[in-house]
Amino acid sequence: MSNIKAYQSSFIYQIINKDLEKKNMLIRTRFSPDPNGYLHIGHAKSICLNFNIAKDYNGHCNLRFDDTNPLQENAMFIKKIKQDIEWLGFKWDGCIHYASDYFDQLYEYALELISKNLAYVDELSPEKISEYRGGLTKVGRNSPYRTRSIEENLLLFKKMRDGKFFENQVCLRAKIDMNSPFIVMRDPVLYRIKFIKHYKTGNKWCIYPMYDFAHSISDAIEGITHSLCTLEFQDNRRLYEWILNHITINCRPYQYEFSRLNLEYNITSKRKLKKLVMKKYVDGWDDPRMPTISGMRRRGYTSFSIRQFCQRLGITKKDNNIEISSLESCVRNDLNHCALRVMAVLEPVKVIIENMTEKEQMLTILNHPNKPDMGTRQVLFSKMIYIDRADFREKAEKEYKRLTLNQKVRLRNAYVIQAIKVERDVKGIITAIFCRYDPETLNKNPNNGHKIKNVIHWVSCSNALPAEIRLYNHLFTVSNPTADINFLSTINPESLIIKNGFVESSLALAKSGQVYQFEREGYFCVDFYCAVSKKLVFNRTIKLRDSKTKF
Repeated sequence: MSNIKAYQSSFIYQIINKDLEKKNMLIRTRFSPDPNGYLHIGHAKSICLNFNIAKDYNGHCNLRFDDTNPLQENAMFIKKIKQDIEWLGFKWDGCIHYASDYFDQLYEYALELISKNLAYVDELSPEKISEYRGGLTKVGRNSPYRTRSIEENLLLFKKMRDGKFFENQVCLRAKIDMNSPFIVMRDPVLYRIKFIKHYKTGNKWCIYPMYDFAHSISDAIEGITHSLCTLEFQDNRRLYEWILNHITINCRPYQYEFSRLNLEYNITSKRKLKKLVMKKYVDGWDDPRMPTISGMRRRGYTSFSIRQFCQRLGITKKDNNIEISSLESCVRNDLNHCALRVMAVLEPVKVIIENMTEKEQMLTILNHPNKPDMGTRQVLFSKMIYIDRADFREKAEKEYKRLTLNQKVRLRNAYVIQAIKVERDVKGIITAIFCRYDPETLNKNPNNGHKIKNVIHWVSCSNALPAEIRLYNHLFTVSNPTADINFLSTINPESLIIKNGFVESSLALAKSGQVYQFEREGYFCVDFYCAVSKKLVFNRTIKLRDSKTKF
């Protein structure tokens, strides 16, 4: 078995183990997304669970697209979902399945329910259906069309199939119990009319099954043994079972629910994520601020860190808001081992080393201070360098440990320098800092034995590369934006801050998606669209330490 420490004691594994004690069976799970948007971190939890169970029990995991709503689905979303699953490190068994593959069979099962007097064609409008359904404290009431004969319902349903009605004029409903304490069981809609071309079946159909109807039967057709979904579908399990109990089908899968992944400062509702995209609060589904898998990948998150995060969470029935630091810890730990170290200056100010006689010097620097096997790189050191503006103050302060006029500091992987004077522009802004360096201090302390602990980073003015550096922060200012009805009002105005700085010349050939540690700054990923924008762009993946900031 694979590493299932976070799963092996969960209730779902216990259920499977008991099922296997009763009879020998091939465990088959499925991941069944709607192709109406990108996958998000919540989907990653479900992906890890379903694919890991199949692997751990030598079973199979299907990939099925529940494409029953042509209004919102398209082939582009399917392509991205497949890419995300493979990037996470998983592969589905056999061919890809689609609910639309079963439209003919689903239609026949609907006819079977009508023939058993368990479904009827209703002419109530959607608004009236909702009104008749009642509420949590009010029982429903029967539709006046509920008592139609089987023959009339069969005829009307075939007319629906042939496009003889307008959209919303009629629908097919299950005949269950309008007095049920579970609203989902109050004669739910099974089929509705949509005169929309389906991306896969074209114009063959003008009636489309509802998710609950298609989902349960698709599971049975594919031989799924354990249908795993999140807790919001708990009540729907009753409809899932009712449908399978009243049709003629060989396989009998069972549904089990687990808690969804709610992550601090994020939203894992596809509907709300879509609103962010459509209203242009973000730059698309793969915006690095989005909790989509594509967005996290573009930001520099690794597939390993996401899998580790999901496994650490385990599987429970308790909904809670997971601290963002849990995810960040997984990402930080992984990148700490694999990210090359480089230097970058986000807010540059020029430093002139007055006593440096030679114009330039080439330094050999380790790519990772604790991993010599990751090699070295050549970095130019010159008379004029850039440092970060935040790394200099004219007057020393008690807690300030960087460059001042009265305090020495070490340049990372280079020499000890001391500031002498500054130069300002007409507005009083410092434009240059004049320093002296100790040529005997290359990677060692001064001869006087005074140990220099304070270190700042730098890049050479003569060959540093200009770069756009995007500092991403939490997209929302509150830890639980889903608790706010108007969640858009909690968007962080500083979720993206752009700096125009400089990076080492060694990054001239940096590839899209490559993550580096900018020393003393954080982990940064080369943006996927650098080739399109024709400029060097880095997205901040994560800070070096958990700053505990709220946004």
